[in-house]
Amino acid sequence: MAEFIFWLCLLLPVYAYLGYPLLLTLLAPFFPALRHGQAAPLDVSIVIAAHNEARHIEEKLRTVLAQDYQARSLQIILASDGSTDDTVTCARKVIDPRISVLDLPRQGKAATLNAGAALSTGEILVFTDADNQWSTDTLGHLLAPLADPAVGACAGHMLIPVTGKGLSIGDSLYRHYEGWLRKVENRTGCMVAADGALLALRRELFQNVPAQVNDDFFISTCAPVAFKRIVFVPQAQVIDRGVDEADKQFRRRQRVTVGGLQSLAQRRELLNPLKHGLYAIALISHKLIRRLAPILLLPLLLSSLWLWNAHGFYRLSLIAQLLGYAVAITGLLDSQHRLPKPFRLAAFLLVTLAGMSIGLWQFLRGQRYAQWNPEQIDERSVPWR
Repeated sequence: MAEFIFWLCLLLPVYAYLGYPLLLTLLAPFFPALRHGQAAPLDVSIVIAAHNEARHIEEKLRTVLAQDYQARSLQIILASDGSTDDTVTCARKVIDPRISVLDLPRQGKAATLNAGAALSTGEILVFTDADNQWSTDTLGHLLAPLADPAVGACAGHMLIPVTGKGLSIGDSLYRHYEGWLRKVENRTGCMVAADGALLALRRELFQNVPAQVNDDFFISTCAPVAFKRIVFVPQAQVIDRGVDEADKQFRRRQRVTVGGLQSLAQRRELLNPLKHGLYAIALISHKLIRRLAPILLLPLLLSSLWLWNAHGFYRLSLIAQLLGYAVAITGLLDSQHRLPKPFRLAAFLLVTLAGMSIGLWQFLRGQRYAQWNPEQIDERSVPWR
């Protein structure tokens, strides 16, 4: 039994994080390469949900207005979710008839996005965060695949090119890993979801976002629910910042895990391979098994200890695990960031996996995150009603 537990707890995480991407990489040459030309002129509505983004919102609006993509019509909707700073005032400094500013009471990101979408008039909805940066060609690249009627949603690529001195090095490497995974998913036609930093969706497919789900996952999966594809567009890049602080990283992982599992529950029909084929398998591998994998690390450690005398491989496995945890804890304790980068990367992995494990426990207990905060400072989890 101990050996069964050991191998189950080892192989599932290895499959989720490494085996699944490698399998798609091997399958990719059997699928035709995607080709996209110039984006056609479309009626586009860009929805930006913001909470206390006074530092970024003016620059963000000017960047969106400066896009070289020639839309048939362009509408920009800034929806402020009960901001207590000067977000609304700063947004109104950008005088342009294409901009609408909604000063809403605090109600959560889902309701804020729904309010923005309800005001939209474009045939294409583009959702983006207030604090990331676009290049002038971002929008044109993002919308190009929509010339294909089989494409329902498009995903941009978020990068963190400049890392801080803390755990943001892990954030940056994770984005590169996700980029690789999304490229092979895209090639095989099973891109599972888009990042909320930048995603486009045909307005006819949009469904109101329920409270307490991960909005980017829910919105982008409006496409596969309607049997349309999600396409990853690596050229449509947005630049963001990583999170250096361990406590913020931990809380973010909790929130994303709880919201992600709630999202999967809302979209459980997509988990049926008989109905959705390879996409369902990709969704199970990318979103479900990966979120369950961290809870297997403790039984993996205990089974390695139990099997110490069974074989040298189990002893080596236990030593490797203990060494990895020791490096991660040392990296967390290095408040001055004097140790080499591998210590910070190990610390990032430990905090991420711990946050995911607690998030799974919270989900099973019925806890949900009612509010959102871009700085992850004042989030609260509340019982499900």
